[in-house]
This record gives sequence, structure tokens and C-alpha cells, in this order.
Amino acid sequence: MTPPDRLMTARPRLLLGLASVAVAFAAADTYVVVLALPDMMESAGIPIDQLQRGAPIVSGFLLGYVAMLPLIGRMADLRGRVPVLVGSLVLFAAGSLVTAAAYDLPSLVFGRFLQGVGGGGLVPATLALVADLYPVDRRGVPLGVVSAVQELGSVIGPLYGAVILAVSDWRVIFAVNLVVGLVLAAAIRNLRFGPKPQENRPDPCGLGPNRTPPIRRWATLDWGGLVLLLVGAAAAALVVLQPTSLVIDVTWGQLFIPVTGSGRWLSPLGLAAIVAAVLFLVRCGTARRPLVDLRGWWAAALSADLPGALFLGAALGGVILAFATADPRVEVFAPQGWWYLLAALVATAVFIWHLRTDDAPLVPRGALRRTPAWGALLVSFFVGAALIAALIDIPIFARTTVYSDSQLLAALVLVRFLVALPVGAVVGGYLTRTVSAGAVAAAGMVLAAFAFVLMSRWDLTSLSAWPATIPLVVGGFGFGLALAPVNAAVLAATDSDVHGLAGAGVVVSRMMGMLVGVSALTTIGLRRYYAEAGDLPPPLQVCGGSTTRCDAFDHLLQEAGIAQEQTVFAGAAVCALVAAVLALVLFRAAETRALPSRPWVNP
Repeated sequence: MTPPDRLMTARPRLLLGLASVAVAFAAADTYVVVLALPDMMESAGIPIDQLQRGAPIVSGFLLGYVAMLPLIGRMADLRGRVPVLVGSLVLFAAGSLVTAAAYDLPSLVFGRFLQGVGGGGLVPATLALVADLYPVDRRGVPLGVVSAVQELGSVIGPLYGAVILAVSDWRVIFAVNLVVGLVLAAAIRNLRFGPKPQENRPDPCGLGPNRTPPIRRWATLDWGGLVLLLVGAAAAALVVLQPTSLVIDVTWGQLFIPVTGSGRWLSPLGLAAIVAAVLFLVRCGTARRPLVDLRGWWAAALSADLPGALFLGAALGGVILAFATADPRVEVFAPQGWWYLLAALVATAVFIWHLRTDDAPLVPRGALRRTPAWGALLVSFFVGAALIAALIDIPIFARTTVYSDSQLLAALVLVRFLVALPVGAVVGGYLTRTVSAGAVAAAGMVLAAFAFVLMSRWDLTSLSAWPATIPLVVGGFGFGLALAPVNAAVLAATDSDVHGLAGAGVVVSRMMGMLVGVSALTTIGLRRYYAEAGDLPPPLQVCGGSTTRCDAFDHLLQEAGIAQEQTVFAGAAVCALVAAVLALVLFRAAETRALPSRPWVNP
């Protein structure tokens, strides 16, 4: 019998291609902010020497990306993959618009939060779409491609941001995001493919009974909602942009003066924008054919267990805020980190109680009962714990040693690692068709561990010689090799009606592994640094009687910093080996290979 993917027309492949482009673009946005952050802070009135005050710009994106991911993944199971892809892209575009127009820190953080929610929702929906379009034994390559384009964003993002910042303002980056997000949403929404299915045939992609999105004709367009949207958007744009010619005008300037207090949104224009937004939401909730089907999305959110998602989101958010707002070079937690963790612990307890008592919980009972399903979450956690050491500590090591005068050159050292990641992802997906997922993932993590062992032997001048490229390329390739098998294992071990949730779980587990990993490895590294620094002779003795620090003493401190990074790399090697062993043991029952009894014969 002809496998389903052989019967597919070009349009389902085009759908998956557009979804992959969306994933890559959202991933690129995750990294582009690294270069734009100083300019964004300056626009928000934050001095560049107070970098920690700008941390919410980054943590806001992470919070939206991770905390809402389980809910969006579950909604992709209940409402359909395509509606969630389109909705995520629209939300990502809306966040880009808010970020581009932001004038202070709260508006920047809110925009980045919306971008995180939208960008994060693309990943589980796309993974579930692969499972819908391909049989179990042929998912490896498309999963590898999706993983590859996601990791490719980490390479393209900084380069794309650098090009725009070289010729224009940081806001242009998010203006481009707005346009691309809307174009991709429109393209996916209007994509039509395939013949009409049989009656009562499942429609996991969410394209409706004819697998064709309904066409909204001008006669049925909600003109009232459109007018409210345009009026609100125009008023909000004026509030944010504050055109000088209007502000200084004797008549029009009155619209920009706050009625009370000093906030921009308390001006007549700001209040008009707020009223228009409220009326638009009411219209969307009551109109027969609204511009945005809020009733449908609200019903889907309730069906997906919105209360449970909020409990889990609070737990994940507490962990994110505890770790992501800390400076990994000098501290494990943010100053208020323990309070965040306490809140996360309480929210976790409430979430577990909710899962046990609710009739239709966020995670359906038995959804992850098979060993490869929950095992994929565990493997993904340790993959993230090891991966974060490369992403953070390779640039730090480069800055500590040969590139002490250039942050850019230090960051470019990581590119050698990142370029090998998508290559490994595609190869890993291909191998998964003929080799067990556990063996492929284990091999990849063993390569990553070997690379970290080599890195733990780097010294003061290692990065200035070509052999340093070997562990960078091998490590990136190894991590890439493990990505597709993990996704393939969790999709093969779960039912189709929870594939969105399962894909979200893998992503959340990896992100949590990154946050916990950076904390644990930083703790170990700092202990090594303080031990090395504590054994140093006093500056007076090293510097020949001088009371000030000299180059010789600075060199000793540099050696202590190198010892710290060597310890971090060694710890990352242990995490990688743990992931390899777990993959080999827990993925034994995950059948992702092509079965000999089901050969495809070209008719």
C-alpha cells in the first residue's frame, strides 16, 4: 500500500515548508535581541551600564515562550494545527508591532511577551503537523528539517540583526517581523490542498470538512469591528509616536495632554484608544461573524483546561524569573530568586492537585504513559542542561582569553558551533529512519560530551589555534544529531490527539533544563573560581611590593577564570552523557524506523 506521504500533493509540503519558515523566523528573533538590546534599553531610558535593568526584555520573551506553551500545544490538538499556526503568527506580529512602537520598559516587555507566546506556539503545532502528514516510519527527515531550521535561526538571527542595525534603527527589525508574520499567516490561512475527505474523516490539521479554509467575502465582513480596530490602532499609534507637529499645535496638542496624572494613556487620545480596544473585544465576542473569533478561541482554551494551564504557567514562570534575571557570570539566582522559586513550588502543588481532580485536565490521564513519551521529556531536560553551557560559556571563555577586547569576536566563536547544529539535525532525522531513535540520540550526545571534554582542556591560547574548531563543530553536530530522534520518539509513543501537547512538553523540558543547568553549572564553576582565587598570593607579594594590582596578578585571576570555565565544560559533559544513557535506555520501545513488512513499491 502506498504510504500517506507518497500520496501528498505539493500543497501539504508547502504548508509544512511555510510552517518551518515561520519557526525559523521566530527562532531568529530570539537571538536578534542580543545585538539590539543596548539600543532598546537606551530607547526605554535605561543607561547601558545598568544592564540588569534591561533583563526583563529578555525574560519577558522567555516567560511568554515557555509558560503558555503547554496550553497552546493542547489547543493545537483540540482546535487544529493550522488555526493555531495562524493565530500564533498573528500574535507574534502583534507583539512585533507593540515592541517596534514601545517607548518605555513596560511596553517593551509586553511586546516581547506577546512575541514569545506567538513564537513558542509555532513549534508544537509544526511538530504535530509533521506527525499528521507523515507516518511514524517516515517522520525522521521532516522532523530533522524542522529542528534544523529552528537552530538555523540562532545563526541567522544575529547576522540579520547586525545588517539592519548597520543601516537603520532597531525598530526596523520588529517592523520586518510584523510584515513577515502577517504574510506567513495569510499564506498559511489561505492555503488549499487535497481532495475532499470522506465523511467523518479526522481533520487534525484543522482545515474544516472540505480541508479548505472558508473564504470571507466582503458581504460578510464585520465592518463594525474593522472600524473599531482601525480607530483604536490609529489612536494608539498617535499616543506612542507623539508626532511633534501635532503635539506642539495649540489645538491638536490638547489631545496629548493627560486628563489626570502623567501617563500617555490618560490623555484623550489614549482613553479613546482604550475605549476602542474594549469595544472591539466586545464586538468580537458578540458579533455573528467577528474579525477575530474570540468565542471560539475562548471555548478552545477552556476545553484545553485554561485553569490548569495557568497553574502550570505560574510554576514555569517562577522558575524562569528566578534564573533568567540573574547574571550567570556572578550569581546563581536573582536577588529575589528564592521567592520566585517558592511561588513556583506552590503553583506546582496546586497544578498536581488540579490534574488529579479535574475531569478533563491539561495533560490527559495516560497521555504520557509509555516510557519513550515521558522519557523524551527527561532526555530533553538533560540535553538543554548541557546545551546551555555551550551557548553561554563558549563566548565567555573567548572573552576571558583571546578576545578580551571584542565582544563581537568572542560571540562569533560560537558560530562554528551553531552552524554544525542544523547539519546534525538533518543527518539525525535521516538516520532515524533506519537506526533506532535511542541509538541516534545517544550517539549525538556522546559526541557532545566528547567535545566538552576537549573544551575542558582549553587554556589561555587555545582559541587562537585551528584545533579549537574541532570540539566546536563536533559538539554542534552532536547536539543536532539528537534533536530529531527525541521528537520522533515522543510523537511515536503518544496518540495523535495529544501530539501538540507532547511537542510542547519536549520544548518546555529543554528550556527548563537550560535554566536549571545554567544555575547548577554556574554554582560549580564559581566554587572552582573562588577556590583558585583563594589560593593566590596577595597582590603585594606578586607585584613586587606595589600596593596596586599589576599584570602578573591579573594573569593569575585570568587563570582562575579559565579554571572556572573548564569546570563548567566538564559538568556539561556529564549532563550530555546522562542524556545519552537515558536515550539509549528509555527509547528502546520507540519504533520510529521503516518496517521491512511495509515496503513502498513505485506503481
